[in-house]
Amino acid sequence: MSSELAIVYASLILADAEVAITPENLSAVTKAAGIEVEAIWTKVFAQALANTDVNGLLSKIGAGSAAPAGAAAAAPAAGSAAPAAAEAEPEPESEEDDDMGFGLFD
Repeated sequence: MSSELAIVYASLILADAEVAITPENLSAVTKAAGIEVEAIWTKVFAQALANTDVNGLLSKIGAGSAAPAGAAAAAPAAGSAAPAAAEAEPEPESEEDDDMGFGLFD
């Protein structure tokens, strides 16, 4: 396991336990896991996450990916007539694919 990955996991553990993410706490978690990490990584990650709500950040990421799935599931439940009408319309051809009479290397 790389040092960076170990520090990321340690940061997530500390955030989940609602413990301050400090170089000392990061070092303690990685030592308890039996992973040697250079002191610079604990300092860098502690400074980067000092004013960041890690749990809030993770919940925002999860909420963004769940919304489109819910909307897609609700659409078929509205009725079967709408999808049949959508399938009947052919999609117009795109003019971007037409040959303009010249090539990139002509």
